Amino acid sequence: MDQKVSIHKILEILKKYYPHAKIVLNFKNDWELLVAVILSAQCTDKKVNEVTAKLWQKYKTLDDYVKAEATEFEKDIHSTGFYHAKAKNILATAKLIKEKFGGKVPKTMEELVSLSGVARKTANVVLGNAFNIVVGIAVDTHVSRVSQRLGLTKNTDPVKIEKDLMSLLPKEEWFSFTYRIIDFGREICVAKGPFCSKCPLNELCPSAFKIPNYR
Repeated sequence: MDQKVSIHKILEILKKYYPHAKIVLNFKNDWELLVAVILSAQCTDKKVNEVTAKLWQKYKTLDDYVKAEATEFEKDIHSTGFYHAKAKNILATAKLIKEKFGGKVPKTMEELVSLSGVARKTANVVLGNAFNIVVGIAVDTHVSRVSQRLGLTKNTDPVKIEKDLMSLLPKEEWFSFTYRIIDFGREICVAKGPFCSKCPLNELCPSAFKIPNYR
C-alpha cells in the first residue's frame, strides 16, 4: 500500500476512535506545564499528576522554584523516578527562565531546547499546549513504538522519527496525531502483548499478529 494512502487511512481511523485525545497532565500555567513534562520522562502521567497535585500547592510561583532547596525538592518529586536529575534540571531551568527570559517560558524551539532537561519532545509539547505553536511532532515512547510498528518509520532515534512523521503527515495533523497515538498506544498497541485481534488498524499494520505475545 502506498505510504501516503496508508497514512490517510490511519489518520481517519484514529480520528474516529480518539476524536478528543489531548494531554492528560494537569497544569495551570506555562511553567507548570514545563515542569510536568520534565517530570513525565520515564514516568506515567498518572503518577506525575499525583506528585504535581502537591507540588503546585507548595511551589506556587517561578520564584518558589528559584529559591527551592535541592534536597527537599528531590524528596518532593522522588516517586517520579530519576529525581536527582529531574530536580537539578527543573531548578536550573527556573533560574535560567528568571534571569534570561524575564520570568516567562520562551516560545521558540531554539530557546526551549537551551533549557536544562528540555529536548524536542518536551519543547513540542510545551509549544503546542501552552502557545498553540506547532513546529514539530512530540515523539514519546508511545509515538515511537506505534510509528515503528505501523511502518511509518524505521528509525529508533526520536529526532529522526519526528522528521519521518513530519514528512508523511499534513502539518495540521501534527499536534493531534501525537495524542491520538498516545491514547491508542495505551489502550491497544501496548508495549507488551498488543491487542492486535481488536485493533482498528490491524489491516494497515505490517506488524499485526507478528509481535510476540500479541492478543
